[in-house]
Amino acid sequence: MAEEQATAAAGGEEGPAEVGLAFQRGFLAGGRVADLPWEDLEQTLSNSKDPSLLLAILQKTVLHPLCLKYPPSVKYRRHFLSELIRKHENTAAEPLDELYEALGDVLNAEASTRCYKSYILPSGDAVTVRENVAIISQGTTGLVTWGAGLYLAEWALEHPLVFTNRRILELGSGTGLTGIVICKTCCPRAYTFSDHHRCVLEELSENIRLNGFFAQSEHSSLGGEKCGDRKAELAEPRCSSVTVAELDWDLVTEEQLAGFQADVIVAADVVYDPDLTRSLVAMLRKLPTYTNNGNPPEIYIASTCRNPDTYSHFQRALEHVGIGWEDVPGPQKNFFPYDRNTKITILKLLL
Repeated sequence: MAEEQATAAAGGEEGPAEVGLAFQRGFLAGGRVADLPWEDLEQTLSNSKDPSLLLAILQKTVLHPLCLKYPPSVKYRRHFLSELIRKHENTAAEPLDELYEALGDVLNAEASTRCYKSYILPSGDAVTVRENVAIISQGTTGLVTWGAGLYLAEWALEHPLVFTNRRILELGSGTGLTGIVICKTCCPRAYTFSDHHRCVLEELSENIRLNGFFAQSEHSSLGGEKCGDRKAELAEPRCSSVTVAELDWDLVTEEQLAGFQADVIVAADVVYDPDLTRSLVAMLRKLPTYTNNGNPPEIYIASTCRNPDTYSHFQRALEHVGIGWEDVPGPQKNFFPYDRNTKITILKLLL
Protein backbone atom coordinates (compact mmCIF):
# COMPACT_ATOMS: atom_id res chain seq x y z
CA MET A 1 0.00 0.00 0.00
CA ALA A 2 3.01 2.29 0.49
CA GLU A 3 3.32 3.05 -3.23
CA GLU A 4 -0.33 4.06 -3.52
CA GLN A 5 -0.05 6.27 -0.45
CA ALA A 6 3.12 7.93 -1.64
CA THR A 7 1.36 8.98 -4.83
CA ALA A 8 -1.93 9.87 -3.15
CA ALA A 9 -1.55 13.55 -3.83
CA ALA A 10 -0.07 13.18 -7.29
CA GLY A 11 -2.89 11.99 -9.60
CA GLY A 12 -3.03 13.62 -13.04
CA GLU A 13 -0.77 16.52 -13.92
CA GLU A 14 -3.20 18.62 -15.96
CA GLY A 15 -5.82 21.10 -14.81
CA PRO A 16 -5.91 23.51 -11.86
CA ALA A 17 -4.20 21.67 -9.04
CA GLU A 18 -6.49 22.92 -6.29
CA VAL A 19 -9.67 21.76 -8.08
CA GLY A 20 -8.24 18.37 -8.88
CA LEU A 21 -6.99 17.89 -5.32
CA ALA A 22 -10.38 18.86 -3.89
CA PHE A 23 -12.07 16.25 -6.06
CA GLN A 24 -9.45 13.70 -5.09
CA ARG A 25 -9.77 14.26 -1.35
CA GLY A 26 -13.55 14.19 -1.42
CA PHE A 27 -13.93 11.24 -3.79
CA LEU A 28 -11.37 8.90 -2.23
CA ALA A 29 -12.88 9.53 1.21
CA GLY A 30 -16.39 8.82 -0.05
CA GLY A 31 -17.60 12.35 0.65
CA ARG A 32 -21.07 13.31 -0.55
CA VAL A 33 -21.02 13.64 -4.33
CA ALA A 34 -23.13 16.80 -4.10
CA ASP A 35 -20.45 18.40 -1.89
CA LEU A 36 -17.64 18.02 -4.43
CA PRO A 37 -16.49 21.28 -6.11
CA TRP A 38 -18.76 21.06 -9.13
CA GLU A 39 -19.19 24.83 -9.37
CA ASP A 40 -15.44 25.28 -9.72
CA LEU A 41 -15.41 22.66 -12.44
CA GLU A 42 -18.31 24.28 -14.28
CA GLN A 43 -16.58 27.65 -14.14
CA THR A 44 -13.44 26.22 -15.69
CA LEU A 45 -15.38 24.34 -18.37
CA SER A 46 -17.36 27.46 -19.26
CA ASN A 47 -14.11 29.25 -20.07
CA SER A 48 -12.51 26.48 -22.09
CA LYS A 49 -13.48 23.37 -24.04
CA ASP A 50 -10.12 21.82 -23.19
CA PRO A 51 -10.88 18.41 -21.60
CA SER A 52 -7.60 18.30 -19.66
CA LEU A 53 -9.21 19.11 -16.29
CA LEU A 54 -11.85 16.41 -16.72
CA LEU A 55 -9.20 13.87 -17.63
CA ALA A 56 -7.06 14.97 -14.69
CA ILE A 57 -10.01 14.56 -12.31
CA LEU A 58 -10.66 11.10 -13.74
CA GLN A 59 -7.03 10.16 -13.07
CA LYS A 60 -7.14 11.59 -9.56
CA THR A 61 -10.34 9.75 -8.63
CA VAL A 62 -11.73 6.66 -10.35
CA LEU A 63 -8.41 5.75 -12.02
CA HIS A 64 -6.22 6.65 -9.05
CA PRO A 65 -4.11 3.71 -7.74
CA LEU A 66 -5.81 3.91 -4.33
CA CYS A 67 -9.25 3.68 -5.92
CA LEU A 68 -8.23 0.81 -8.16
CA LYS A 69 -6.86 -1.20 -5.24
CA TYR A 70 -9.25 -0.02 -2.51
CA PRO A 71 -12.40 1.13 -4.33
CA PRO A 72 -15.35 3.06 -2.91
CA SER A 73 -18.72 1.38 -3.39
CA VAL A 74 -19.97 0.64 -6.90
CA LYS A 75 -23.00 2.85 -6.26
CA TYR A 76 -20.79 5.75 -5.22
CA ARG A 77 -18.47 5.47 -8.22
CA ARG A 78 -21.44 5.18 -10.59
CA HIS A 79 -23.05 8.29 -9.12
CA PHE A 80 -19.81 10.25 -9.34
CA LEU A 81 -19.04 9.29 -12.94
CA SER A 82 -22.61 9.98 -14.06
CA GLU A 83 -22.36 13.48 -12.62
CA LEU A 84 -18.93 14.06 -14.16
CA ILE A 85 -20.24 13.00 -17.57
CA ARG A 86 -23.28 15.22 -17.18
CA LYS A 87 -21.09 18.25 -16.47
CA HIS A 88 -19.06 17.48 -19.58
CA GLU A 89 -22.13 16.98 -21.77
CA ASN A 90 -23.48 20.36 -20.63
CA THR A 91 -20.53 22.00 -22.36
CA ALA A 92 -21.62 20.57 -25.75
CA ALA A 93 -18.05 19.38 -26.25
CA GLU A 94 -17.07 16.20 -28.04
CA PRO A 95 -17.66 13.06 -25.93
CA LEU A 96 -14.69 11.78 -23.97
CA ASP A 97 -14.28 8.05 -24.50
CA GLU A 98 -12.30 7.74 -21.26
CA LEU A 99 -15.30 8.84 -19.17
CA TYR A 100 -17.68 6.38 -20.78
CA GLU A 101 -15.15 3.55 -20.59
CA ALA A 102 -14.71 4.20 -16.86
CA LEU A 103 -18.48 4.23 -16.35
CA GLY A 104 -18.80 0.99 -18.32
CA ASP A 105 -16.24 -0.69 -16.09
CA VAL A 106 -18.13 0.42 -12.97
CA LEU A 107 -21.49 -0.71 -14.36
CA ASN A 108 -20.00 -4.15 -14.94
CA ALA A 109 -18.46 -4.32 -11.47
CA GLU A 110 -20.03 -6.53 -8.82
CA ALA A 111 -21.55 -4.69 -5.88
CA SER A 112 -20.32 -5.58 -2.39
CA THR A 113 -21.54 -5.00 1.15
CA ARG A 114 -18.10 -3.52 1.90
CA CYS A 115 -16.26 -0.54 0.48
CA TYR A 116 -13.07 1.41 1.10
CA LYS A 117 -12.50 5.04 2.00
CA SER A 118 -9.09 6.69 1.76
CA TYR A 119 -8.30 9.90 3.61
CA ILE A 120 -5.41 12.03 2.35
CA LEU A 121 -3.24 13.44 5.14
CA PRO A 122 -1.47 16.82 4.95
CA SER A 123 1.78 14.95 4.23
CA GLY A 124 0.24 13.36 1.13
CA ASP A 125 0.18 9.97 2.86
CA ALA A 126 -3.20 8.27 3.17
CA VAL A 127 -5.26 6.31 5.68
CA THR A 128 -7.48 3.68 4.08
CA VAL A 129 -10.26 1.94 5.97
CA ARG A 130 -12.62 -0.81 4.94
CA GLU A 131 -16.16 -0.33 6.14
CA ASN A 132 -19.68 -1.50 5.55
CA VAL A 133 -21.90 0.12 2.94
CA ALA A 134 -24.90 0.03 5.33
CA ILE A 135 -24.94 2.44 8.29
CA ILE A 136 -26.24 -0.28 10.60
CA SER A 137 -25.00 -3.80 9.95
CA GLN A 138 -24.85 -6.96 12.06
CA GLY A 139 -26.47 -5.10 14.94
CA THR A 140 -23.86 -2.34 15.22
CA THR A 141 -23.06 1.13 13.91
CA GLY A 142 -19.34 0.51 14.41
CA LEU A 143 -18.64 -0.68 10.87
CA VAL A 144 -18.71 2.81 9.35
CA THR A 145 -16.70 5.97 9.99
CA TRP A 146 -18.62 8.82 11.67
CA GLY A 147 -18.15 12.58 11.53
CA ALA A 148 -16.91 13.06 15.09
CA GLY A 149 -14.13 10.55 14.44
CA LEU A 150 -12.96 12.61 11.46
CA TYR A 151 -13.29 15.80 13.51
CA LEU A 152 -11.18 14.34 16.33
CA ALA A 153 -8.59 13.13 13.81
CA GLU A 154 -8.32 16.66 12.38
CA TRP A 155 -7.91 18.04 15.90
CA ALA A 156 -5.13 15.51 16.57
CA LEU A 157 -3.30 16.61 13.41
CA GLU A 158 -3.17 20.14 14.86
CA HIS A 159 -2.22 19.00 18.39
CA PRO A 160 0.31 16.16 17.93
CA LEU A 161 2.08 16.87 21.22
CA VAL A 162 -1.00 15.70 23.12
CA PHE A 163 -0.16 12.21 21.84
CA THR A 164 3.59 12.18 21.12
CA ASN A 165 5.48 9.58 23.17
CA ARG A 166 2.41 8.89 25.33
CA ARG A 167 0.22 5.85 25.95
CA ILE A 168 -3.20 6.26 24.35
CA LEU A 169 -6.42 4.32 24.98
CA GLU A 170 -9.25 4.79 22.49
CA LEU A 171 -12.78 3.82 23.48
CA GLY A 172 -15.23 2.62 20.83
CA SER A 173 -12.65 2.66 18.03
CA GLY A 174 -15.03 1.42 15.32
CA THR A 175 -13.26 1.35 11.95
CA GLY A 176 -10.10 2.74 13.56
CA LEU A 177 -9.79 5.90 11.42
CA THR A 178 -9.04 8.28 14.31
CA GLY A 179 -6.45 6.05 15.93
CA ILE A 180 -4.70 5.19 12.67
CA VAL A 181 -4.35 8.89 11.87
CA ILE A 182 -2.86 9.48 15.33
CA CYS A 183 -0.49 6.51 14.99
CA LYS A 184 0.71 7.70 11.58
CA THR A 185 1.20 11.36 12.43
CA CYS A 186 1.60 11.89 16.20
CA CYS A 187 4.15 9.22 17.20
CA PRO A 188 2.47 7.89 20.36
CA ARG A 189 4.49 5.56 22.54
CA ALA A 190 1.68 3.01 22.57
CA TYR A 191 -1.87 2.98 21.20
CA THR A 192 -4.68 0.70 22.31
CA PHE A 193 -7.74 0.48 20.07
CA SER A 194 -10.78 -0.95 21.83
CA ASP A 195 -14.33 -1.98 21.07
CA HIS A 196 -16.75 -4.69 22.15
CA HIS A 197 -18.63 -6.02 19.12
CA ARG A 198 -16.91 -9.05 17.59
CA CYS A 199 -17.40 -7.99 13.97
CA VAL A 200 -16.13 -4.49 14.73
CA LEU A 201 -12.99 -5.90 16.33
CA GLU A 202 -12.33 -8.04 13.26
CA GLU A 203 -12.73 -5.11 10.85
CA LEU A 204 -10.69 -2.88 13.15
CA SER A 205 -7.80 -5.35 13.14
CA GLU A 206 -8.00 -5.57 9.34
CA ASN A 207 -7.89 -1.78 8.94
CA ILE A 208 -4.89 -1.51 11.23
CA ARG A 209 -3.08 -4.13 9.15
CA LEU A 210 -4.18 -2.42 5.93
CA ASN A 211 -2.31 0.71 6.99
CA GLY A 212 0.98 -0.99 7.72
CA PHE A 213 0.59 -1.66 11.44
CA PHE A 214 0.52 -5.04 13.14
CA ALA A 215 -1.57 -5.19 16.28
CA GLN A 216 -1.12 -7.33 19.34
CA SER A 217 -4.41 -8.67 20.67
CA GLU A 218 -5.26 -7.85 24.29
CA HIS A 219 -7.86 -10.21 25.70
CA SER A 220 -7.00 -11.94 28.93
CA SER A 221 -7.31 -8.87 31.16
CA LEU A 222 -10.68 -7.93 29.69
CA GLY A 223 -12.48 -11.24 29.97
CA GLY A 224 -12.97 -11.58 26.23
CA GLU A 225 -12.00 -14.24 23.76
CA LYS A 226 -8.89 -13.94 21.67
CA CYS A 227 -9.28 -11.67 18.65
CA GLY A 228 -6.50 -13.02 16.45
CA ASP A 229 -3.04 -12.79 17.99
CA ARG A 230 -0.89 -10.55 15.80
CA LYS A 231 2.54 -9.75 17.24
CA ALA A 232 5.06 -8.09 14.96
CA GLU A 233 7.12 -4.97 14.47
CA LEU A 234 5.45 -2.07 12.72
CA ALA A 235 6.04 -1.62 9.01
CA GLU A 236 7.15 1.93 9.85
CA PRO A 237 8.20 2.92 13.40
CA ARG A 238 5.65 5.69 13.93
CA CYS A 239 4.15 4.05 17.02
CA SER A 240 6.15 1.60 19.10
CA SER A 241 3.20 -0.56 20.18
CA VAL A 242 -0.31 -1.09 18.77
CA THR A 243 -2.91 -3.22 20.54
CA VAL A 244 -6.52 -4.17 19.83
CA ALA A 245 -8.53 -4.82 23.01
CA GLU A 246 -12.01 -6.21 23.52
CA LEU A 247 -13.46 -3.86 26.14
CA ASP A 248 -16.88 -4.27 27.76
CA TRP A 249 -17.68 -1.03 29.58
CA ASP A 250 -20.12 -2.78 31.93
CA LEU A 251 -17.74 -5.55 33.00
CA VAL A 252 -14.28 -3.99 32.98
CA THR A 253 -12.74 -3.44 36.42
CA GLU A 254 -10.66 -0.61 37.85
CA GLU A 255 -7.62 -2.88 37.89
CA GLN A 256 -8.06 -3.79 34.24
CA LEU A 257 -8.37 -0.13 33.20
CA ALA A 258 -5.31 0.76 35.27
CA GLY A 259 -3.42 -1.94 33.36
CA PHE A 260 -3.57 0.14 30.19
CA GLN A 261 -1.42 2.83 31.90
CA ALA A 262 -3.07 5.37 29.60
CA ASP A 263 -1.81 8.93 29.65
CA VAL A 264 -4.50 10.01 27.17
CA ILE A 265 -7.96 8.55 26.55
CA VAL A 266 -9.98 9.46 23.46
CA ALA A 267 -13.38 8.54 22.07
CA ALA A 268 -15.57 9.74 19.21
CA ASP A 269 -19.28 9.37 18.56
CA VAL A 270 -19.94 7.31 21.68
CA VAL A 271 -22.66 9.61 23.06
CA TYR A 272 -25.78 8.80 21.05
CA ASP A 273 -27.84 6.50 23.27
CA PRO A 274 -28.86 7.02 26.94
CA ASP A 275 -28.16 3.40 27.90
CA LEU A 276 -24.73 3.52 26.27
CA THR A 277 -24.06 6.85 27.97
CA ARG A 278 -24.75 5.35 31.40
CA SER A 279 -22.30 2.53 30.70
CA LEU A 280 -19.71 5.01 29.45
CA VAL A 281 -19.95 7.24 32.52
CA ALA A 282 -19.87 4.26 34.88
CA MET A 283 -16.71 3.08 33.15
CA LEU A 284 -15.13 6.55 33.28
CA ARG A 285 -15.59 6.52 37.07
CA LYS A 286 -13.36 3.44 37.23
CA LEU A 287 -10.42 5.13 35.53
CA PRO A 288 -7.35 5.76 37.67
CA THR A 289 -7.15 9.31 38.97
CA TYR A 290 -3.42 9.54 38.28
CA THR A 291 -1.10 8.04 35.70
CA ASN A 292 2.38 6.65 36.31
CA ASN A 293 3.88 10.13 36.01
CA GLY A 294 1.64 11.46 38.76
CA ASN A 295 -0.66 13.47 36.49
CA PRO A 296 -4.34 12.77 35.84
CA PRO A 297 -5.08 11.17 32.47
CA GLU A 298 -6.23 13.53 29.73
CA ILE A 299 -9.63 12.50 28.37
CA TYR A 300 -11.09 13.86 25.13
CA ILE A 301 -14.59 12.95 23.95
CA ALA A 302 -15.74 14.12 20.51
CA SER A 303 -19.48 14.06 19.93
CA THR A 304 -21.89 14.85 17.13
CA CYS A 305 -24.83 16.64 18.75
CA ARG A 306 -27.66 14.93 16.87
CA ASN A 307 -30.06 15.03 19.81
CA PRO A 308 -29.59 17.87 22.34
CA ASP A 309 -31.43 15.88 25.02
CA THR A 310 -29.02 12.94 24.70
CA TYR A 311 -26.00 15.23 24.84
CA SER A 312 -27.39 17.07 27.88
CA HIS A 313 -28.05 13.72 29.53
CA PHE A 314 -24.36 12.86 29.11
CA GLN A 315 -23.28 16.14 30.71
CA ARG A 316 -25.70 15.69 33.61
CA ALA A 317 -24.49 12.14 34.14
CA LEU A 318 -20.90 13.41 34.33
CA GLU A 319 -21.92 16.04 36.87
CA HIS A 320 -23.77 13.46 38.94
CA VAL A 321 -20.61 11.40 39.46
CA GLY A 322 -18.34 14.40 39.96
CA ILE A 323 -16.60 14.43 36.59
CA GLY A 324 -16.05 17.95 35.27
CA TRP A 325 -15.44 19.02 31.71
CA GLU A 326 -14.34 21.92 29.56
CA ASP A 327 -14.96 22.67 25.91
CA VAL A 328 -11.96 22.28 23.63
CA PRO A 329 -11.71 24.49 20.51
CA GLY A 330 -12.15 22.42 17.36
CA PRO A 331 -9.72 22.03 14.47
CA GLN A 332 -8.94 25.13 12.43
CA LYS A 333 -8.31 23.38 9.12
CA ASN A 334 -10.45 20.90 7.25
CA PHE A 335 -8.80 17.84 5.75
CA PHE A 336 -11.61 15.28 5.73
CA PRO A 337 -15.18 15.37 4.38
CA TYR A 338 -18.04 15.34 6.89
CA ASP A 339 -21.20 17.34 7.48
CA ARG A 340 -20.19 20.78 8.74
CA ASN A 341 -23.77 21.82 9.28
CA THR A 342 -23.97 19.42 12.22
CA LYS A 343 -22.59 20.57 15.55
CA ILE A 344 -19.57 18.55 16.72
CA THR A 345 -17.85 19.21 20.04
CA ILE A 346 -14.80 18.02 21.92
CA LEU A 347 -14.97 17.85 25.70
CA LYS A 348 -11.93 17.46 27.90
CA LEU A 349 -13.06 15.57 30.98
CA LEU A 350 -11.69 16.40 34.42
CA LEU A 351 -11.56 13.47 36.85
